Amino acid sequence: MIQALLAIGILLQDKPSFTVEQAADAVAVKSEGKEILRYQLVKPADSKLAVDFACYFHPFATPSGAVLTDVAPNDHKHHRGIFLAWFDMHGKKDADFWGWGQFAPVKDRMILNRSVTEPASGDSGSFRVKNEWMAEGAALLTEDLNASLRRQGAANVLDLVYTLTADAELKLPQRAFSGFCLRARKDGKATVESPEGEVKLPAPNHLKPESDWPAQPWYGVQITLPDGAQVGGAVIDHPKNPPALWHNPMSIRMLNPCIVAPKEIVLKAGEPLVLRYRVLAWDGGTPRDLVNSLAKDWAK
Repeated sequence: MIQALLAIGILLQDKPSFTVEQAADAVAVKSEGKEILRYQLVKPADSKLAVDFACYFHPFATPSGAVLTDVAPNDHKHHRGIFLAWFDMHGKKDADFWGWGQFAPVKDRMILNRSVTEPASGDSGSFRVKNEWMAEGAALLTEDLNASLRRQGAANVLDLVYTLTADAELKLPQRAFSGFCLRARKDGKATVESPEGEVKLPAPNHLKPESDWPAQPWYGVQITLPDGAQVGGAVIDHPKNPPALWHNPMSIRMLNPCIVAPKEIVLKAGEPLVLRYRVLAWDGGTPRDLVNSLAKDWAK
């Protein structure tokens, strides 16, 4: 009942105002004094994260303030909220920035923030970051990320545009997972949602790209918490992204539109790869009409 009243209150509000606050370790986006989104620039000193760097989003919260994301969960301590990384990269150096360590080195591989610019507060909160993907002191990629947060209906809407540029050829071999990932909280019971309804496909195998789920405009996770409250979120793909298969094992609450599942991706020197994702967080049950509408708008 309390959650329902909160949701009604959210819907009745005028457009909320978002404030972007930058500190040495993170960029936070707040609404009415509550932190809705944080982009972590450096690894917190007390973090259990298995990699030695940050450059991820956590928390990402619903309009009522319920946190959707998780960082360094017990089952996969290298998972980090909303993040972008691959575990198998071959160029000037071989590298694993995901943190798995099975196919390429993780030692001395770090995504480092170089700048935060263009913070803007108002009906939306936005900022821009530049990161370098470093392997033994050599930059394999330059990442330019534009992030913008707003509210629409019952959902918080996070728009992300990544521009990745290599100065030498960089190969991303065909693999079942990695790339853009949302790692959701693991308490309670979860289902996977799609534009058509609940998804009941077999869980994908992390070593078999062909076991990943078919392309969809979006997949979401709907969670019923131990106290009966419901929260959920979704990742919306973009038609201009390379084609993806989805690695969505609900045993670990992961949504992963994997662009290297269909085939190897090769970044040519000086030719940017642009990736666009829209991420939602909501209270209550899946607002399918809203998500479908936001996916249609995002595809324009």
